[in-house]
Amino acid sequence: MARHARQHHRRRPRRCAAEVHRRGPRGGREGLTRIDDAFTDVRAARAAGRAPSRGVLAPFVVAGRPSLAALPDMLVAMERAGAGIVEIGIPFSDPIADGPVIAGAMHKALLDGVTPHTALEAIGAARDRVKMGLVAMVSVSIVQRLGAAAFCRECAAAGLDGVIFPDAPLEEAPRFTEPAREAGLDAVLLVAPSSPPERAAEIASMCSGFVYMLARAGLTGEREGAPDAAALRERVHAARAASGLPVACGFGISRPEHVRAILRQADADAAIVGSALVRRIEDGIGRGEDGAHAASAFVAELAAGLD
Repeated sequence: MARHARQHHRRRPRRCAAEVHRRGPRGGREGLTRIDDAFTDVRAARAAGRAPSRGVLAPFVVAGRPSLAALPDMLVAMERAGAGIVEIGIPFSDPIADGPVIAGAMHKALLDGVTPHTALEAIGAARDRVKMGLVAMVSVSIVQRLGAAAFCRECAAAGLDGVIFPDAPLEEAPRFTEPAREAGLDAVLLVAPSSPPERAAEIASMCSGFVYMLARAGLTGEREGAPDAAALRERVHAARAASGLPVACGFGISRPEHVRAILRQADADAAIVGSALVRRIEDGIGRGEDGAHAASAFVAELAAGLD
């Protein structure tokens, strides 16, 4: 059945690396999105045939931790500390790819009454205070329950620039990516290490904004060592060729040296850090700190790996 579905799926055409998505003046310059803006230097370097001198840091936080009211200040602090894009997780009761740190933070947010609607309201309150790209990560279970078109329109109204659908099966992905694009949002899918090359290329070609490449198999979480950069580099290059988009790598990236390895040795365009940052925010909550302080301090530490 999966093979049959793929044969009848209309593949999106490949795009050159210099192409941008023209959906109106939602970013810092007319015709470019804020996600495009984040990758401006990366794209220019790639177009000139050289490695970028500096990649993009994309931290992940859970909406509602420590509180929805704290989110705007956290985003401002992370942008000042060096974040180029921030991923905001919409709390879900059964996050299939998340390890105990992120799953635990989402559980606490749900207990505090955070919903997709209140999370988007908090994002909307922060939008005018930051210039960087803001991307929601949301389970397709939530999107299906709320209706893909309605949910994506609500995301766009909140000022989001894109949506990551981490658990969207390839064969069903258009049900989510197409409403996102119709709402003026980038749509991002995950490429797993276990995906065969042809399937990985098809997933990458369906993305807009950037491709999310899993640096490791398994659940999210902190690791001691950096991912296998040599093996990852081959997959990064394949995804970039298939999509014409920047490639961001996440899962198991928790230190400045991991960020540096992802960007330099694996030749990715962005490094995503989730569990390590969420843990520090949770630790800060336990010490009575506000989220902005904990987030900015760790993002600044990670940003050292960009150079």
